[in-house]
Amino acid sequence: MASSTQQKSLHRSRSSHHSSTSTRSNKTEIRINVYDLLPPGKLSTTLWHLGFPLLHTGLVITSLNHEYAFGGHSIPSQTGVYYIQPGREDPQIVTFRLSYFCGISHLPTRDLHAVIAEVSKGFLGPSYNLLTNNCNHFTSKLCEALTGERAPGWMNRAAGIGVCVPCFVPRGWMGVEEEEEEGEEERRGLVGKKKKNGEEVVGLRDKVLGGAELAVARRKEEGRVVRDEDGRVLPESETTPLLGMVR
Repeated sequence: MASSTQQKSLHRSRSSHHSSTSTRSNKTEIRINVYDLLPPGKLSTTLWHLGFPLLHTGLVITSLNHEYAFGGHSIPSQTGVYYIQPGREDPQIVTFRLSYFCGISHLPTRDLHAVIAEVSKGFLGPSYNLLTNNCNHFTSKLCEALTGERAPGWMNRAAGIGVCVPCFVPRGWMGVEEEEEEGEEERRGLVGKKKKNGEEVVGLRDKVLGGAELAVARRKEEGRVVRDEDGRVLPESETTPLLGMVR
């Protein structure tokens, strides 16, 4: 018969083995799927290589087979966080760019859901802001909560530029007050069309952001418009599909 000391040693060995096995079984990759808001073409390629593309991101938790993202809506006190199957964002709305490896989480499934729920509380649909509280801010926050590391800064660089240089925010995403300022911007050559040597010349911002504006214009015609907390019209990729909302 084994002594009391031997039994305790055997119990500790089994517990250690169980803990090690449990940790390995809970291992899950955390990735960020990156999408371009602009349609494929020279413009989106140029902005990508210059380092300030207009991006949408979602955080993938492989063990759950879910991709979590944040969008805007008008329901009070309700999170704007939702999930889809990884990589299943509508190709008619966004263009997949890459999947970025963030790290490994060893949390069990129950704890993963608890972290997601806790982070989601800070991202309510009506609080969505294209420049200061967007899908990329959420992705970075959830990534940090699960891996200890934030998302790379380049994923949200365009929003930072938009805060400093508002004229580069697509006109179709602007609120009423901002639309009233378009006359001055057109006089400065930022928007609209002008005549040069008898030919129409597209303003700088129209040229850079025309694809995004056209998409918003189509949604306005169809009556499917959602605005952020500052009154900007959200592109469809930045609105919450209500059926996939985190509860």
